[in-house]
Amino acid sequence: MEFLCYHRDRPGSLPLRDELLEEHWSYMDQYAKEMIARGPTLADDGDTPTGSVHIVDLPDPAAARAFAFDEPNYQAGVYRDVLLRRWRNVLGRTMWDFPGGRYGGNRYLVLGLGTGQAADVAVPPDRNELIAYGPLLSDDGATWLGTAALVRAPDPDTARAILTPDRYAGIEVHNWQFGGRPS
Repeated sequence: MEFLCYHRDRPGSLPLRDELLEEHWSYMDQYAKEMIARGPTLADDGDTPTGSVHIVDLPDPAAARAFAFDEPNYQAGVYRDVLLRRWRNVLGRTMWDFPGGRYGGNRYLVLGLGTGQAADVAVPPDRNELIAYGPLLSDDGATWLGTAALVRAPDPDTARAILTPDRYAGIEVHNWQFGGRPS
């Protein structure tokens, strides 16, 4: 089962986040085989972290909750909240398989929190700009709750346009970059 976990930073927690960087990476190293995508969301300055995205393939919702809430930054109070939802990898690949590579262009996390009937379930036409894409689901996988994507786009408005606006209670667009240990 695949899950999207988005930890949002608490204001003023950057020094603590920096202090715990190695602990965070060491924790994530334990999930290397399960990782589909990962990386920080960033403020408009392109440098200041605002959150942390992880898309992982885990056995069940209990394992996903353990992953999200045992994370060192969460335990220490870096994050103000956590969005944890079952997710379906409709592209069938990891971020490392993205044809556009690790660098170049602007990258975004696009979150659409759904209302009503499922929308944007099929892969959008410009698949080559999608790093990860899929529906957000209830724990049992039966109910559509929204859509989440990692996308390369020229600007936030273009990134937002991959989702149908009137089918969501809200659409968030966050600057995002490939994560993990520097190689």
